[in-house]
Amino acid sequence: MKVAVWDTYVTKKDGSTMHFDIIAPEEVEDATVIYGYGKAYLKSKGQEGQNLTARECSFCHIETIKPHWEAQIKQNGYFIFEMENCN
Repeated sequence: MKVAVWDTYVTKKDGSTMHFDIIAPEEVEDATVIYGYGKAYLKSKGQEGQNLTARECSFCHIETIKPHWEAQIKQNGYFIFEMENCN
């Protein structure tokens, strides 16, 4: 399975920047759907209401799915790869 990687930088409520990737099946091309995944993730991190638009989130590349992403993608439709300030 191929997945699309959407590079995302969101300003947190404390002013710091969260950096994470939203990873979804490559067939999901609607940015609104991708932003919805990101907003659900932000809500789970206590960052509900922070901006998540084309300015914060953009398509980066297509790659082969990693085995540890697959279960969550099958269950939720996406996987979040946390990189910086995601706590």
